[in-house]
Amino acid sequence: MTVTAVLFDIDGTLVDSNFLHVDAWQRALAELGSPTDAWRIHRSIGQDSDRLLRSVAGDHDDEWMRRASDLHSRYYKEFAPRLRAFDGVQELLRAIASRGIAVVLATSAPDDELKLLLDTIDAPDAIHATTSADDVETAKPDPGILEVALDRAGATPSDAIMVGDSVWDLTAAARAHLRSIGVLSGGVGARELTDAGAFAVFDDPAALLENLDAIL
Repeated sequence: MTVTAVLFDIDGTLVDSNFLHVDAWQRALAELGSPTDAWRIHRSIGQDSDRLLRSVAGDHDDEWMRRASDLHSRYYKEFAPRLRAFDGVQELLRAIASRGIAVVLATSAPDDELKLLLDTIDAPDAIHATTSADDVETAKPDPGILEVALDRAGATPSDAIMVGDSVWDLTAAARAHLRSIGVLSGGVGARELTDAGAFAVFDDPAALLENLDAIL
């Protein structure tokens, strides 16, 4: 199989941000009178924000949902100085790009969060294209964001691979008919990632880099 594109989730896959999201959501929900255990939020990280909120806080009206998302965004931005790329991220992206393979960051983060993440990764020379929440109506586990990423890479599902850290990433990949690789850096176990469709699981981007020749 010839691989022409590798699609990467960002949060928890390339950037150590999942637990900052958990903290931001937990603060937002507490402020709105819906205190929620951190582990429940963590298990929902990677989903579309409306789905995440419904899964941890139940049904609420549109105004409540908007306020929750706005509060999360405010707290998350306060945490921005704590964002860091995982070890080996720049080297991994550049190693893939050097093979003539398109690197697409397939995130459903809003544009303001995407900018923070791109600044944290700091490898613009290796990135062919990105996606954001503005590109689809509903994010992962729906496959739309990955279909946009494939289109921007000029690739088809049969010649692309998705890399993600959550079951929602890999479920979206399966729905888009993409092969997928899981990483443990987002805090989800290997068995869950494999059950969600990953054909291989690595600890983190540095471990994926070490095994790149076996994958591509």
